[in-house]
Amino acid sequence: MNTHNNFDERFEFTGKVKTYSLVAIVIGVITIAAGFLTNHGERTFANLLLMGYYFTCVCTAGVFFCALQYVAQAGWSASLLRVPQAFARVLPIAAVVLFIIILAGLNLTHTTVIEGKQVVAPYLYKIWHQSGVTVKGSENYDAVLAGKAGFLNMPFFLIRIFLFLGAYTTFGWLLAKYSETEDELGGVFYYRKSFTISAAFLVVFGFTQPVFSFDVIMSLEAHWFSTMFGWYNFAAMWVSCLSIITLMIIWLRSEGYMQWITQDHLHNLGQLIFGFSIFWTYVWFAQFLLIYYANIPEETVYFLRRWEPEFKPWFWINIVLNFMAPLLIIMARDSKRITGVLKVTCLILVAGHWLDYFIMIMPGTVGPQSEWYTEFGLIELGVFIGFAGLFIFLTLNALSKFKSLIPKKHPFLQESLHHHI
Repeated sequence: MNTHNNFDERFEFTGKVKTYSLVAIVIGVITIAAGFLTNHGERTFANLLLMGYYFTCVCTAGVFFCALQYVAQAGWSASLLRVPQAFARVLPIAAVVLFIIILAGLNLTHTTVIEGKQVVAPYLYKIWHQSGVTVKGSENYDAVLAGKAGFLNMPFFLIRIFLFLGAYTTFGWLLAKYSETEDELGGVFYYRKSFTISAAFLVVFGFTQPVFSFDVIMSLEAHWFSTMFGWYNFAAMWVSCLSIITLMIIWLRSEGYMQWITQDHLHNLGQLIFGFSIFWTYVWFAQFLLIYYANIPEETVYFLRRWEPEFKPWFWINIVLNFMAPLLIIMARDSKRITGVLKVTCLILVAGHWLDYFIMIMPGTVGPQSEWYTEFGLIELGVFIGFAGLFIFLTLNALSKFKSLIPKKHPFLQESLHHHI
């Protein structure tokens, strides 16, 4: 094993973690197949959308992490950039997986009940994409959705998703490529190019990410709208990504890699996780508060669905995991500097934001079912394990492709290696 002062250190993707990740993928595939074969197609599609979106958001937030460090000209993070760069390299696959799930969900149909009527509708986005919803005189006609048809129609919807994912993927690929080229050639030319590309990405991401979340998640309940929803989703994806970056660095260090990463770097990551967990809570509450003080009773249906008996426990557990846990565990400085404590907090938040997406998606797709109590965890757990295995396999494989685990010609590398707070 190379020592921490050898900047030619490469990650070798072998051993148990590779085997376990492949086993997890197999479990996911079996679960998905079993879900369709046991007439739980709608629930299986909802879980596929949940994990496809989660997978893509974490990878996109990895690109955001890199871009943010370049634009801020941050020095502390230079030595750990390979991890989010690996996320960026996985993003093309995550984007393709999500796009296929959305495309299949729009085009494959089943018999379901919508507002008390049995209809044939697509597995996903059945509210606005069911037949006749925009045709006057049709039994499915909906005036509200007809007014939104210029935006919520399948060709334009798919074009937007394709363009958003294509843009995020391109920026991520460029940032990883420039960093590797910088290692080969040295100088600051590619650092400046990374700065420019990062600034462009942040502008594009800032304007498109809310629309991306509107399309993929909010349009599942197409009658409802919230101007806070995009930022609520951003907070969730950002905290999830930070938690997974931290967990991956902790694991790599335990395996003998990246020994230049110190408790000071982990402390910084802990600060970001804590701060943006509080931000997530603020946006979560503000979304409700805007409806309350603006007196918009028709918008309360979103929360009423989540206060039905089948969802209400998960609604409040969501707050406990994503707000109370980081508040009570890592608010103190010392707790952020204890690896075990930070690791447990990150694991809670990864699970917590899975539950956050569950609460966003399930009421508008599957709806309330007694099965959430009697069978909760079978399809949900299996699909989660499958996607977790896929993410771990692809990310560690991408990490192994870098010639060095550290961007050794980064102009702020020495500042990062001597970072102390």
